This record gives sequence, structure tokens and C-alpha cells, in this order.
Amino acid sequence: MGSLTAMTATVDTAALTAWVREFGRLIAAGRDLLTELDSAIGDADHGVNMDRGMTAVLAALAADPPTTPADVLKRTGMTLVSKVGGASGPLYGTAFLRMAAAAGAADALDAPGYAKVLRAGLDGVVARGKPAAGDKTMYDALAPAVDALDEALAAGRPLGEALRAALRAAEQGRDATIPMVARKGRASYLGERSAGHQDPGATSVTMLVSAAATVLGGD
Repeated sequence: MGSLTAMTATVDTAALTAWVREFGRLIAAGRDLLTELDSAIGDADHGVNMDRGMTAVLAALAADPPTTPADVLKRTGMTLVSKVGGASGPLYGTAFLRMAAAAGAADALDAPGYAKVLRAGLDGVVARGKPAAGDKTMYDALAPAVDALDEALAAGRPLGEALRAALRAAEQGRDATIPMVARKGRASYLGERSAGHQDPGATSVTMLVSAAATVLGGD
């Protein structure tokens, strides 16, 4: 899955494919949890939609293995847009398509390059959904994770350690959504009744960061 050492990290096509596969595995394993969370404040379809989308992504990558990092990310994004319903498809799809654009023509990404790709994904979520901190959305987990990754790398930490810091930040952001009152999406219709429930989008995006820490954090 690429060269991953304490001093340098090379995230290549195989590594990114493994990341997406692990994300798909976590989504499948957490489908019922995501559905349960979404049933409390949404349409009860986040788990089913994401599992269907990621199953289609993994099938597409297996049928025609990608040859560049951008190819992995672009195909993932395009499949999610076409296969995932609700708000999740456009948000996750846009995130991966922005990641693909940030990856460009590179054959592999170094640690700062991967961080740049992940931040481009966050920027895509912001452009598509216009979320802000405290809105009780996937942004509340993804933004802290991206910031933590950048900060750890800037401090000279190896990629694996930086990704584990990103995961801790994502988990804290996810858990912080529980007392929040939703200001975006279907959950916002509930007003104060949305408080006391963990946001399903923040939960699934934490799985995305967890998959990165597991697969790319091998230093």
C-alpha cells in the first residue's frame, strides 16, 4: 500500500484504494448503527444509502482497478453521487471529487500532499452544504480532523501519528454533536428535539478518518 515509514510517507494508488475499501468495510459493519442514529433525527436511511454507495464503489474499483490516486478518488466520488440518495451522496461525492482534483496527476502523495487532498474534500463539503461548526453535521467531525492532521504534520509528526491525532479529533467532534441542536438538513426540523442524539453524518465521516488511520497510518 505504498511506502510508509516514520520519516516519510508515500500514499500511492494501492494505498488509497485500500483506504476506500476499509471505509466500505466500516460502513457495512456500522450500517445498522448509522440507520439507528438517522432514525432519531433524519430519514432513517443514512446507513442503507452509504452501504449501497460504498458497495458500488468497491465493485467499480475491483472491476477496473484505478491507475492513479486521482482515479481512485474520482471514481469513488462519481459512484457515490450516482448511487447514494439524500444529502449524503452529493456531500461525499463532492468531497471525493475535490480530493481527486487536488491529487492532480501525481503518481503518489507525500504526507503533506495527502493532507492537502483531505482538506480539499472538506472544502468540497463546505461548498456543497454550507455547514459551519456547531450545525450538527459531518463538518463537526471532519473539520477538526483535517485541522489536527495539518497541525501534527506541521509539528514534524509522521503521517501515522498525525492520522491518529486526526481520528481523536474526529471522534471528539462526533461526540460533541450529541448535545447540539441541529441547524442543517432534516434534523433541523426537530429544533430542540434534535439535541441528545449523535449526528449520523459525523459518525460516518469518523469512519472515513478511522479507515485512513488504520490503512495509511502504518509508520
